Amino acid sequence: MNSAIKITVGAEAGATTVVTKELTVCHFHSNMPEVYATPCMIHLMEIAASNAVQPYLPAGWVSVGVDVNIRHLAPTPVGRTVTAYARVTKVTHKLIEFEVLAHDGKTLIGKGTHSRAPVNLARFEQTLSGLSA
Repeated sequence: MNSAIKITVGAEAGATTVVTKELTVCHFHSNMPEVYATPCMIHLMEIAASNAVQPYLPAGWVSVGVDVNIRHLAPTPVGRTVTAYARVTKVTHKLIEFEVLAHDGKTLIGKGTHSRAPVNLARFEQTLSGLSA
């Protein structure tokens, strides 16, 4: 990790979405119920975690997800607003660890942990271009 990065344990942020039909498991699997899909909830948690650390990263740096350990605890119907929260719990030389949760305004719908790695975006994209076909 770049020594200029000074991420604070306890840094936190959130992200919010309204559940639409396109965010339900039914949208991806027609025989399933029309409730908020687990991958969409995890994505919102990742956005919250990214939001928590982005202000600490130098220009040209982003964080990428490397690990998720999430439990989806309750269904959320279309129309409800979901907010995910992330709080930095640990910072190591290569990783940032988070506690994450999601709430739909009535119920805690998900919780768990997530890890992200800060990367220099230009260097990351250069590595990707070397992997093409």
